[in-house]
Amino acid sequence: MHETLLLFALVSFIGIATPGPTVLLALNNGSRLGVRASVPGMVGAVLSDFVLIGAVAVGLGALLAASEFWFSVVKWLGCAYLAWLGVRLLRSSGSLALPAEQQGTPASSRRAVFMRSFLVAATNPKGYLFFSAFLPQFVVPTQPQWPQYLALGITFASIDFVVMLAYAAAGAQAVRLLRAKGALWLERVCGAALLALAGSLALYRRQG
Repeated sequence: MHETLLLFALVSFIGIATPGPTVLLALNNGSRLGVRASVPGMVGAVLSDFVLIGAVAVGLGALLAASEFWFSVVKWLGCAYLAWLGVRLLRSSGSLALPAEQQGTPASSRRAVFMRSFLVAATNPKGYLFFSAFLPQFVVPTQPQWPQYLALGITFASIDFVVMLAYAAAGAQAVRLLRAKGALWLERVCGAALLALAGSLALYRRQG
């Protein structure tokens, strides 16, 4: 199992480090709020990892792969949410408060940061289908299933958190160097990327 986890960790890192919605949000949160205030978003994304992996373990991924209706429901919810986030960032004024200037993040803002990252991942059907195809390759059928899924989930979530932390730190550092213009530039880039991802998801078709 140790060799399997190492291989799983390597493949997972490559997939996670490739910019997607949650790491783009971590980058944007880091630029606007600083690394510490971005942590609730990372927690939301990590929780969504466990939701997706748990859903695959109980068969939801297989349901989405087999049902055009439910696949479409989840897909269009995900598209709408990504597009909404992208438009919000594109219309943003680029205002920011650097970490050293912050006096604390309100609880409502922490909840909003958490929910944005959680919902972006939880409403993406590609995540369910990806885990449905990816995880079983690292699960030994002759051994108890749930301990293996738990180990894979903890491994994936840990890597996901570290990668998002790095993106948030990069965003915070970029804004320190570029100040307000850097915040505006990062928000425009992240907004355009989220809209592009929404368009990609809209064109995505269930296989089979």
